[in-house]
Amino acid sequence: MVAYEDLRVKNLVKNHCLAKSINDAGWYQFRKWLEHFGTKFGRITIAVNPAYTSQNCSECGEVVKKSLSTRTHVCECGCELDRDHNAAINIRNRAISTTGHVGTWIIDPFA
Repeated sequence: MVAYEDLRVKNLVKNHCLAKSINDAGWYQFRKWLEHFGTKFGRITIAVNPAYTSQNCSECGEVVKKSLSTRTHVCECGCELDRDHNAAINIRNRAISTTGHVGTWIIDPFA
């Protein structure tokens, strides 16, 4: 399984400090390649809602507000992780809990 945030580039470029690098990144093409190679190699790809993936605690679910410059997630429950690691756990958990099909179709060559 490959899980990723269903990012809306239009919303991301509202931050003028990041706009140029976001527009240069080619997010749409990246997503297409993920889906293409997921299908090719028999992996499910799942786009999840990106809301609060870095702010929700991956241990207890509590929202821990932080600015973009804060790189460490520290929660009152005792969970302390790199911000990106915390977000990755939340993305994985959302993908696993997804009901219904939201990823790519997997074609079984042996069927």
